[in-house]
Amino acid sequence: MIPILPRSAVPPIAADGALSAPRATAAASATGETRATCPYCGVGCGVLIAHDGACITGVRGDPAHPANFGRLCTKGATLHLTAGHDTRLLYPAYRTRRGEAHARIGWDAAIDVAAQRFADIIHTHGPDAVAFYISGQLLTEDYYVFNKAMKGLIGSNNIDTNSRLCMSSAVAAYKSTLGADAPPCCYEDFDHADTILIAGANPAWAHPVAFRRIEAAKVRRPEMKIIVVDPRRTDTAAVADLHLPIRSGTDVWLLDAMLNVLVCEGWVEEAWIAAHTEGFEALRAHVRGVTPAIAAAVCGVPAADIVTAARWWGAAPAALSLWCQGLNQSTHGTHNGTALIALSLATGKIGRPGCGPFSLTGQPNAMGGREVGGLANLLPAHRELANPAHRAEVARLWGVDSVPAEPGLSAVELFRAARAGRVKAIWIACTNPAQSMPEQALVHEALAACDFVVLQEAFADTETAPFADLVLPAATWGEKEGTVTNSERRISRVRAAVPAPGEARADWRIVCDFARALGPRIGKPEAARMFGYAGPAEIFAEHVATTVGRDLDISGLDHAVLECAGPQQWPFPAGARVAEAGTRARLYADGRFATADGRARFVVAGRALTAEATSMRYPLALTSGRLRDHWHGMSRSGKVARLYGHVDEARIELHPQDLARHGLVDGDLAKVASRHGELVLRVATSAGLRRGQAFVGMHWGRKVLNSAGVNLLFGSDFDPLSKQPELKHAAIRVAPVELPNRMLLVRAERAGRTVAEEAARLSPWLERFAYASLALAGREQPAVVMRVAHDRPIPAVWLAELDALLGLDGDEALSYADPARGISKRAVIEDGRLVGLRLTGETAAASWLSEAVVERRDAAGLRPWLLAPTATPPAGAALRGRVVCNCLNVFEADIAAAIADGAGMCDFGALQAKLKCGTSCGSCVPEIRLMLATG
Repeated sequence: MIPILPRSAVPPIAADGALSAPRATAAASATGETRATCPYCGVGCGVLIAHDGACITGVRGDPAHPANFGRLCTKGATLHLTAGHDTRLLYPAYRTRRGEAHARIGWDAAIDVAAQRFADIIHTHGPDAVAFYISGQLLTEDYYVFNKAMKGLIGSNNIDTNSRLCMSSAVAAYKSTLGADAPPCCYEDFDHADTILIAGANPAWAHPVAFRRIEAAKVRRPEMKIIVVDPRRTDTAAVADLHLPIRSGTDVWLLDAMLNVLVCEGWVEEAWIAAHTEGFEALRAHVRGVTPAIAAAVCGVPAADIVTAARWWGAAPAALSLWCQGLNQSTHGTHNGTALIALSLATGKIGRPGCGPFSLTGQPNAMGGREVGGLANLLPAHRELANPAHRAEVARLWGVDSVPAEPGLSAVELFRAARAGRVKAIWIACTNPAQSMPEQALVHEALAACDFVVLQEAFADTETAPFADLVLPAATWGEKEGTVTNSERRISRVRAAVPAPGEARADWRIVCDFARALGPRIGKPEAARMFGYAGPAEIFAEHVATTVGRDLDISGLDHAVLECAGPQQWPFPAGARVAEAGTRARLYADGRFATADGRARFVVAGRALTAEATSMRYPLALTSGRLRDHWHGMSRSGKVARLYGHVDEARIELHPQDLARHGLVDGDLAKVASRHGELVLRVATSAGLRRGQAFVGMHWGRKVLNSAGVNLLFGSDFDPLSKQPELKHAAIRVAPVELPNRMLLVRAERAGRTVAEEAARLSPWLERFAYASLALAGREQPAVVMRVAHDRPIPAVWLAELDALLGLDGDEALSYADPARGISKRAVIEDGRLVGLRLTGETAAASWLSEAVVERRDAAGLRPWLLAPTATPPAGAALRGRVVCNCLNVFEADIAAAIADGAGMCDFGALQAKLKCGTSCGSCVPEIRLMLATG
């Protein structure tokens, strides 16, 4: 465990280990607001950070930013609540042997250790024995120097990123059809489309600000058609005019059948196809046999609905497709994308307002990473690694002899190679593979087997941290300078509002310091020149130089232009004017594409299904995805108590009939097993799933569960073209699990210790139990909640340790014990309010007592009931249930009561007027509308 010190307890340390005087740190120059972007999803929302020059005090959406016009989702609106330092990495730490504790060292010593260990491995085993695994959450400047350090200095292409897990299939699909990784659309197209086809995406939750714009367009133009392709009836699907709940992995069959209808009914633009594309005749012949009836049998949806979807697309003057991980995270994700893009090309609906194929990026700067070539098979500015001329161009730009020709190891390949001993050192930055990668057992074995693991990270408590030999504290959101690019190719300037805490440094600086130290050790003294940047503006200028003459030419941009003129879309060549921005909003308006001959390509897609088939032993098809109020592995969003209000515990959702068939009821615990691993999860009923389907949120890992989470169940099969793993399907089984010994722990925040710190101290306890989960709860006065189920009576010594840990052990605590029945309870009241609770052996009152602690209710009326075995709350303590509207803290029970009361509450506007729910970010609007529709 890496120790976490309070910020005030971390004095600066010199290279020799002696304490030194504080260094001056660059920061915002004055109290006020600083412009930045949101670090969640790929919409790229503008954020105004309120601060006092030292601490972030609030956030609001930037009304001048064209991606969001002031709107923020629930996650973005709470960013200031993640800016504390209670679980931050504050200084470099190193261990010389596995199993030892990390010890604090100075930055110079840390860089020397990293450089020497990498140099030793490179000398002994060659440059391909080391690797970088980085992140779509880095800024473009950070990405650029990482890529240059590996490919230009070390001489290997072993640099990959967590964007491989989300966007590489979209990249491959764009390149194989349109010639370049260049999304041709923009958010304004939502306002002009007559039909929008959303496939494999749930933007209502994953890209909520963008989805609000789609909803608004639908309100203005009710005739606009929305088609949603998703196995689940998500909040996005709930607002669709047509929902196609296909079986997992059958997307290509559906899209080919739609193209079959377009061909047979004369909706294709033959003249446009002939003038601007090639390969259509082969695809026409390929889809001739995929009739709606045949596809319906494969996909599990009515043939008539496939025909309707195709006709709506064909008849629409402007048709737009959106896709994300549901298509990308597949062993044929590239072909899913090319089949979707074919609908736009076959009808000539591209390059015009409201038209085209639009991939939604999964991370805030996945696009920026792609621009600088930060993947194992890419080069800067959309150059091809396989092209000798492109490699020579990059070598000249970087001032090196050559760039290696062989593609590096992609994410899954990298960890397989580390487990096999071929990769000896991994540098991980701003990502958490010990939670986010598929086949978690393999990843953990790989990290354990690797000779040297460096973790460059902002937070101390990620699942990857225990595997690191060297830990380097990095600056994070609100503390960094640079740029990011969002889904619509829009580059935004990011500014630091406050200094990074402790000794944390900017990512680009860490990489450059390492590169300059490594160069002489591997016989490359030119590293001092290559990485002698004064700051991120110089790095951006070099990145700009690599784009000259390329499809993403941004030679007209620099930090100063972005500072003055605001976010800009590429291309933005030298001489371009900000006033002409509208001409760059869409690509390919002239029908000329980024291929050698200017023609787009149709691709004949394969017809494979999922890598794993369901069977008698594994009868259920599991998928995963984002929840509304959390992000990735929760290292940031998991610090905010109010973001647990909508979903507060990992759960597996099943169709009601599947629950009954497996002998389960809502709220039970079940053992969930795949061919790759097993874990225990709580079950929840979901009528929005097909029979035979299951869903688990992607976010929960070992910091909040006693298991690695859902990625433990997924295999590492990947698309051979994009190398993106199939994180949307695993064959599983579920069965009831008998864990009769239950415990609930709830502790309100107390002076001197935040709930995030409280949770960090409880987290190591999770692995002791057969089932355990950890969550935060509440709002202005948050609490930590731990739920436990165990196969044996929980030892008294454990209970005593937990009581002491949470301050439940004082003589003033109310207590009850029945050792013969294994029942033990404690409750703490302070200033007349219930603030702490432990129920062991009997937890009937868990729900209403938890709410009483979280809401700090007056204990006077509750005192007689605090230790009683009653599931029914006393008068005045009614359960309020889940929070539906997180922005304004409106509970499910409040909305249901208003609807039940009638008096006009069947009208959405009247409900908003009374409760204010859905009037802020709007993320809850689809759910509220569903509650209204179902009464």
